[in-house]
Amino acid sequence: MIIVVDILRFQPEQPAGSRHDRFEVEAEPASRLLDVLVHIQRRVDPTLVFRRSCGHGVCGSDAMIINGQERLACKTLVRDVAAGPGSIVTVEPLRNLRVMRDLAVDQGPFFERYRAVKPYLMAPEAGPEARERLQTPDERSVIEDATNCILCAACFSACPVVGGVDPNFIGPAAVVQASRFQDDSRDRGFAERLGVLDRPDGVWPCENRFACTRVCPRGIKVTKLINLTKRRVAEFKASNAGRSRGSA
Repeated sequence: MIIVVDILRFQPEQPAGSRHDRFEVEAEPASRLLDVLVHIQRRVDPTLVFRRSCGHGVCGSDAMIINGQERLACKTLVRDVAAGPGSIVTVEPLRNLRVMRDLAVDQGPFFERYRAVKPYLMAPEAGPEARERLQTPDERSVIEDATNCILCAACFSACPVVGGVDPNFIGPAAVVQASRFQDDSRDRGFAERLGVLDRPDGVWPCENRFACTRVCPRGIKVTKLINLTKRRVAEFKASNAGRSRGSA
């Protein structure tokens, strides 16, 4: 069937700034939108810019806004966003990140916040003599949800706090990554991450609007993990305050 793909374009060297370009293309209902974009780039307009890599929903590089909602182009079928022949499918770059060209955004600020939470295992006992760090199935299940994050930035784009209330908010993905290690039975880095999480633009600005959870392509319960992280930070602070009073 023939569909119309309406793409929000941006080319920094053009004085007009952003514009909408429409492309009429033939696409099967079971085709992926990524395939449609590749067809446009290869056969119609080679200047179209967007990111893609694995094409299987693992790398997260082709996150964009499709019909007003953050999605992965490689996991979105034409029939998911086009009701029938002649349907218009709108494609726009992610929000809350500077657009570099067309559908490609500057991911630098997103990954700066990700790195700030020290998203790696901290185990002081590591060394030449360290043994394998074992986990029980129950311990592993605690971090199962957070390990599914592919850093696509869909949640960051959808977050209304980052989008207006507090642009400096560290963002949902960074908190998910912190949660993944804070709740890891092998990790000992809670106090080191606390300085990033327990600050005005750390975990606290989240307003529980669930936008991040709704758009996550991996089905992660993002808002739940943020609230659990808030609880852990509060409990840690209360426990330390209690010890301080006891030793005074």
